[in-house]
Amino acid sequence: MSDLRIEPVSGEAMLREWQHVHNTIVPPAALTLDEVRERAGRNRLENAYLGDTLVGCSTVRPPAGEDAVATVIARVLPGHRRTGIGTALYTRGLAHARVLGARAVETVVLAANEDGVRFAAARGFTETERYVLPDEHDVWLTLRLTAADTG
Repeated sequence: MSDLRIEPVSGEAMLREWQHVHNTIVPPAALTLDEVRERAGRNRLENAYLGDTLVGCSTVRPPAGEDAVATVIARVLPGHRRTGIGTALYTRGLAHARVLGARAVETVVLAANEDGVRFAAARGFTETERYVLPDEHDVWLTLRLTAADTG
């Protein structure tokens, strides 16, 4: 996949692109542009492109808490899944989390996103929590990378 580019989000156009991918993949948690800006201030957001075509995005939340848990989320638009893009986003996000000092890594997946759940499981993540946000009905999963797979 030589024409795959993954770039840190910078500027309004890239924020809108990241928002588009996020909101397409997780419509129950659709974000406004102001919410995306706020996330960009505390997390590392990246976009993935095949040539000039937007195909995915990622989020790395810095390590937090006693366990220094970082969150790595890779999102790929449905028409581009199972091509290695998710793996490239995830691998890059995981490396960044480690640079930030993460001792543990989690991801969050909408339970209805079967592709996302399979992707996480294939990389060694196991479910640690299942929850529904207040006043919502969608089920979310928190999954943690097993110690054997954290490298």
